[in-house]
Amino acid sequence: METFNDIISGDRPVLVDFFATWCQPCKMMHPVLEQVKAATGEKIRIIKIDVDKNEQTATRYGIQAVPTLMLFRKGEILWRQSGAIPKAELLSAINPFIQ
Repeated sequence: METFNDIISGDRPVLVDFFATWCQPCKMMHPVLEQVKAATGEKIRIIKIDVDKNEQTATRYGIQAVPTLMLFRKGEILWRQSGAIPKAELLSAINPFIQ
């Protein structure tokens, strides 16, 4: 089974959505992430991490607010932002890293 560290350590950028099921802004991000995936195709991988079910991972990355989006490649954090974000703003933030 692939671990979180396996996923974020690859060559392909990984956008991680740290979320909680009770969080309304997190729910608003779901369609935005689907649109971003449609726009970027196989250039990035998008995964969701439930902070309530993955407390160790959330703590390791200092997640204090949800949603928090982080972009990783080869285990390195390339970009990070907390709070809901519109599709256009998210794409412009991550595009420099996925070319």
